[in-house]
Amino acid sequence: MATVNFSVPLDVKEAFDKAFRRQNKSAVLTDLMRQAVEERRRRQRRAKVVEQLLALRKRTRRVTDKAIGAARRRRRP
Repeated sequence: MATVNFSVPLDVKEAFDKAFRRQNKSAVLTDLMRQAVEERRRRQRRAKVVEQLLALRKRTRRVTDKAIGAARRRRRP
């Protein structure tokens, strides 16, 4: 186990202590830290996917409204 020491505003500490008064605060903070790490990973994955989609969009041939209308009339999805 590692020890983490950091400062937080007093109002946040008091609210945290009140909200989790009967729980193991180390376990609660560990869970919150794990959630934060996973959220960061999700954001990074999303950003990467957005970059890939934008790059693909640049390489994709443009389709006119006229061509889309014609495809719909031919009963294409």
